[in-house]
Amino acid sequence: MNKALFLLNMGGPNSINEVELFLNNMFADKNILTMDRYSRKLVSYIIISKRLEDVKVNYGLLGGKSPLLGLTQDLIAKLSPKLDMPIYPVMRYVPPFADIALRDCKDKGIEELVLFPLYPQYSTTTTLSSVEDVEARCEALEYHPKITVIDPYYDDYDYIEASCDEIIKAMEGKDTRDYDLLLSAHGLPVSIIHAGDPYQNQVEGNASAIKIYLKERGIDFHAIKLVYQSKVGSSAWLEPNLVDVLRNPYHRKVVIFPLAFTLDNSETVFELDIEHREIADKIKYDNYIVAKCMNDSDKFVDFIANKIKEYT
Repeated sequence: MNKALFLLNMGGPNSINEVELFLNNMFADKNILTMDRYSRKLVSYIIISKRLEDVKVNYGLLGGKSPLLGLTQDLIAKLSPKLDMPIYPVMRYVPPFADIALRDCKDKGIEELVLFPLYPQYSTTTTLSSVEDVEARCEALEYHPKITVIDPYYDDYDYIEASCDEIIKAMEGKDTRDYDLLLSAHGLPVSIIHAGDPYQNQVEGNASAIKIYLKERGIDFHAIKLVYQSKVGSSAWLEPNLVDVLRNPYHRKVVIFPLAFTLDNSETVFELDIEHREIADKIKYDNYIVAKCMNDSDKFVDFIANKIKEYT
């Protein structure tokens, strides 16, 4: 059976001109704003009106675009020799959208789509949203391939090893016992968790697996804490909030590992490494380190390739 691999992600603006498109598509998503469509449209308008210019400025500090698509293309370049199938980057809110890849697959007679979410933990706001988008666009194109979705891999041993490699790299030449390790996951409104989303449980499982892996290898930190970032609005979100933790330090040497991202993006490169660094600088942290995501590391590339082979 002819197969193709889709690497699913939210996406990030590829230029300043795409910022508004990104925000409009994100806040139009029923999995992000879980309310009736009329209320969603109003709330979306209010949020975007308040945030648009600030978000444009933020992306200006990143060179005018998110690094996400370029990093995805780098990952595909290293994956391609290991897998006998075409590989496509598929973004949820900005190009390249799923229909670009789907039209190509339909023309090539591809009979099975393997969807690999670049989100380690499952959430309705990420994996489900992306999968539903692919399914809807298949229907619109009258294209009916078999669809296989790779399961969440947040506690897979090889994935944990690839994650911890990035933490160890970030600490090269330093004594880990002098540092707090903050495992930072993207936050979610508590209402979404209460509605049955498994994200929090899987994030906690991911954090526990990292703690066990590091302990087994004799790598000790002053403390290891799970925190949540990127809160928006006044509703209750998962806690502890990273900003609150940074503003009330028990320890002034920290390394942050982005727990819920596999590729660097605005939440890691801007929010963690620029915006939150300013907080640490004002409070006079002794050291503030942000570990890289796995991006196209050899271990992450091998992990994906092996995972796809398991399913196909």
